[in-house]
Parts: sequence; structure tokens; C-alpha cells
Amino acid sequence: MPLAEKICLSAAFLFFMTGLLTGIWKYRHMARSEEASSPVYVDIAHRSSLLYSFAALLLAAFSAHSVFAGWVNTIAALAALVFFAFAIATYIIHGLLQDTDNQLRRPHRLGKRLLPPWLIGAFMTLLIVGEVGGALVLGTGAMLGIWGS
Repeated sequence: MPLAEKICLSAAFLFFMTGLLTGIWKYRHMARSEEASSPVYVDIAHRSSLLYSFAALLLAAFSAHSVFAGWVNTIAALAALVFFAFAIATYIIHGLLQDTDNQLRRPHRLGKRLLPPWLIGAFMTLLIVGEVGGALVLGTGAMLGIWGS
């Protein structure tokens, strides 16, 4: 099994388990709330972890069929998966701190601290490049592999 596929499947497992565990966290908030609700970012952490676990499986399938060199597939997989993990971690942090219901609203908060707008903009740009670029490379490699001659 190629390294990129192993990494993607490992990430899928970790993201899925994170989704299940944050589901318990979400349920505990709901059980204690008169409105039967959880904080926004507890809910987002739960849902995004589950969605990213399946996205990682898709990347694993792409990497398994990609015609690109193993090192290209591995870098592409890591680019997407690292930013998936950063996103989940950010949601968990905001869920723990309960400091915002919209992390992109200005001023940007992390607990009691304010973050400079350029930091959020730079992170979001890198996230877009990493996630879309990594998926594009693996998907293109897979399409060439299954449709190419």
C-alpha cells in the first residue's frame, strides 16, 4: 500500500474517532442545556470531524489510483490532511473556550486575546491552497490513472 494511502486511512481513523468523541461532548452539552443545544463550535467540531474522516477516505482512494510519483501523492495528501486537522483543532479550541460563534468575525478572538486580521487571512489562504491543491493533485492523478491509456 502506498504511503499516501496509509496516511489518508490513518487520518480518516483519527478524524472519525475525533468525530465520535466530540459527539459525546456535544451530547453532554445538549443533555445539560434547557434548549437541548451545544455551543456552536462544539457542534462544528463534531460535524467537521465526521465529514473530514470521509474526505480522507476519498483522498485515500484517489492516492491508490494516482499515476503520480509516490512522493507527489504523499505531499499532496499531507497538504490537505494537515489543514483538515488544523481546522478541526481550531474548532475544538473555540468549543473549549466558548469565545466566539463565528471565528471569522472581526475582531478575531482566541480566548481573551485578539488575533491580527492578517494572521487569519494568511491561514485561510494557506488552508485553501493546501486543501484544494492537495485534493486536486490526488484527484487528477487518479483520473489520469483510471481514464488514461
